[in-house]
Amino acid sequence: MKNLNGESQIPPLLQVAEVKVKYQSNLPIDNHPKINNSSDAEKLFRINWGDDMELVEEFNVLFLNRANYVKGILRLSRGGLTGTVADPRILFATALKGLAVGIIAGHNHPSGSCKPSTQDIELTRKLKEIGKFHDIQLIDHIILTPHTGFYSFADEGKL
Repeated sequence: MKNLNGESQIPPLLQVAEVKVKYQSNLPIDNHPKINNSSDAEKLFRINWGDDMELVEEFNVLFLNRANYVKGILRLSRGGLTGTVADPRILFATALKGLAVGIIAGHNHPSGSCKPSTQDIELTRKLKEIGKFHDIQLIDHIILTPHTGFYSFADEGKL
C-alpha cells in the first residue's frame, strides 16, 4: 500500500517482497490448439521446444482447460545431458494461477531412448497424486527423443 506520493505506508520492518505469477492470453480460447491425443501433444511440444533437444534435457508442461484447449506452456526446467529437476511445487503453482484443469508433462531424452527411467516413473506418480489433491488431472506425461520417437504414459496405460 502506498500513499499519494508513492511512498509505502507499511513500516520498513514489516515490508516484504511481492510475489507475482502472471497468466496473460492474447488469443480467444477457441484459437488455442486442442489436444485430442498424445500425438497432438507431442507435435505441440516439438513446435515449442527449440533446436537443442538432442543437447540438454528439458521439462515442459502444457496447461489445459476442461475442453482440452491449451491455455499455455511452461518451461519448468532445463538441465544437462542426462537429467533435469522438475519441481512439482512450481508446476502446480503455475497451473493453479492459470486455472488449468489438466496438465500434460513433457520432457526429452537427448540420448534418443524413449524408455522411462525409474525417476520418470516416480515423478509421474507424484504429479498424478498432487494433481488429484488440487483437482488438476495429469492427462499424460510424454518423453520425446530428438528425432521422431516418443513415449506416452497414457498410451501405455501407466497413468
